[in-house]
Amino acid sequence: MLSSLSGEASPRPWTVSVLGPGGVGGLLAAVLSRAGHRVICVAGEATTQTLRGNGIQVRSGQFGDFSVKVEADTELREPVDLCLVAVKHTALDAALERVPPGVLGDALVLPLLNGIEHPDALRGRYGADRVAAGVIRVESTRTAPGVIEHGSRFTELDLAGASGRLAASAAVLEAAGVTTRVLEDERAVLWAKLVFLAPFALLTTRYRLAIGEVRTERREELVALVAEAAAVSRACGVPADPAQSLARYDSFPAGGKSSMLRDAEAGRPLELDAIGGALLRAAGRHGVPVPVATRLVAELTTGWPTTG
Repeated sequence: MLSSLSGEASPRPWTVSVLGPGGVGGLLAAVLSRAGHRVICVAGEATTQTLRGNGIQVRSGQFGDFSVKVEADTELREPVDLCLVAVKHTALDAALERVPPGVLGDALVLPLLNGIEHPDALRGRYGADRVAAGVIRVESTRTAPGVIEHGSRFTELDLAGASGRLAASAAVLEAAGVTTRVLEDERAVLWAKLVFLAPFALLTTRYRLAIGEVRTERREELVALVAEAAAVSRACGVPADPAQSLARYDSFPAGGKSSMLRDAEAGRPLELDAIGGALLRAAGRHGVPVPVATRLVAELTTGWPTTG
């Protein structure tokens, strides 16, 4: 029988499913497996076969270089203690078909997606009391199935929801080396990520530039876009400090790229609607003018030119 998520750290290894073992999901699957937990990666047929044969290889400045074995399947077929959802927003609907609601048991569903609108969709499928909100701060890329390049020297998670239900999951993640906080205000958790991510993603992708070039060559747009995102966040009831966001951009390694830019460079679908679209929709609901964000989303919708 699976342990209940009661607020106490689990006295035994957990069974954790990871839907989408890419850059984020693959890293978390690997560190959880290395910590002694049973990990079931849920993915497409080709990735499943690769993981079954080769496991996951991680190259990381924080965790070191290591390989681990994981289980893998194209569908979740048994109850688990925790289900991490780490697919791209563009693949979410199709991916969720791999995790039938009736199979999960008492599992907490923890999505680690960009944007602010997905928790409601997940609660519609799995139930309001089963889905938490979470955001992750990490630079991690899947360079091939089961091969993870962890570029940042940090892996930080913020979770929001009923603290008793989240505490045990947070303890498991923390013990695996992932800095994890449990906070009460879901809106604050989600908006704190979006306020930072939207300017980073939109500008680096629109101009095909790393953050170092954006904060110098496109400084005026960066300042304006940060101010717009902060204004929308405040209108939604979540305080935001533009100066703090700018200080974070200025402290980033110059070569840092957003995941959206990496997707554009690889020819993959962009999470433009989940990031830029969500910002515009929130701005529209509250009557907040966001001319820079509106222009960038429009330009990225029709293509992502490299100059202009």
